[in-house]
Amino acid sequence: MKVAVLGAGGWGTALAVLLARGGHEVALWARRCALAEALTLERENRDYLPGVRFPEGVHPVCQGERALEGAAFALVAVPTHGVRSVLESLPPARAYVSAVKGVRFRGGRLLRVSQIVRQVRPQSAVAALSGPNLALEVARGLPAAAVVAGEDAELAARVQRALSGSTFRVYTSDDVAGVELGGALKNVMALAAGMADGLELGDNAKAALLTRGLREMVRFGTAHGGRPETFYGLSGLGDLMATAMSPLSRNRSAGERLARGATLAELETGKQVVEGVRTTAALHEWAGERGEELPITQAVWRVVYRGDDARAVLDELMRREPKPE
Repeated sequence: MKVAVLGAGGWGTALAVLLARGGHEVALWARRCALAEALTLERENRDYLPGVRFPEGVHPVCQGERALEGAAFALVAVPTHGVRSVLESLPPARAYVSAVKGVRFRGGRLLRVSQIVRQVRPQSAVAALSGPNLALEVARGLPAAAVVAGEDAELAARVQRALSGSTFRVYTSDDVAGVELGGALKNVMALAAGMADGLELGDNAKAALLTRGLREMVRFGTAHGGRPETFYGLSGLGDLMATAMSPLSRNRSAGERLARGATLAELETGKQVVEGVRTTAALHEWAGERGEELPITQAVWRVVYRGDDARAVLDELMRREPKPE
């Protein structure tokens, strides 16, 4: 089949390579025509996935009509804050699959990416793809697994068939809220884990932080429509393990840099978006309006947006009033 991948960053490129290896024709859409031309000429994405050669089935384009014409579905792999503007600028697709792990706070409401897609393209079917998927490992053909969630079971099955192969195993789910929130919330926890690494607090501290972080993810996610078991699966615990542990993780690496003195402005000068930074802001704003308590998220917000000392903030977490687990 033909598939459109919207976004030529690291994850979008990895998905395009994965699909093409499976025999599909892939239109890899880039916002800038100069980038699409460079990708066509060089047959690799030197900025994001250097050394990973494109299979013949990958066709970089910058024209939306060329990307979406005849596509069975469009994989959305642009940063969360750009999803709305990108979809509004392109022709509609038959179906969309969000591969974006973030949330937005808009009009007093916390929005998942699939909800943003539905607002812009209400006539299209929508699904969400998530899991412990570091782009470079997937692009290199190392074994990985993911879950695709959608209310339209036929779309989820189609995506499962398209992406599944000898190195990538895809499961299906109907818990769209749980799958999306797991992928978004774990980025905040990965920032916290990176801070613990940057402060050299040790594995005991990091394990405790991630365990309580998972609990915070479950509590928040189930309150917003997700099922508890989803957060203990690939899109929750699995993704948290990969993102909080791997040196390839942008969010973990960003947290480490922040703990060692980097500023938010310095993080934002990089080529790759750190989704956990904006997700932290969205969750903090939501919690502030409703008086909800998200201790680890709010601690991360203080370090990222107020510039508070990471060690002092983590010390405060340790001194919180004791209570039953």
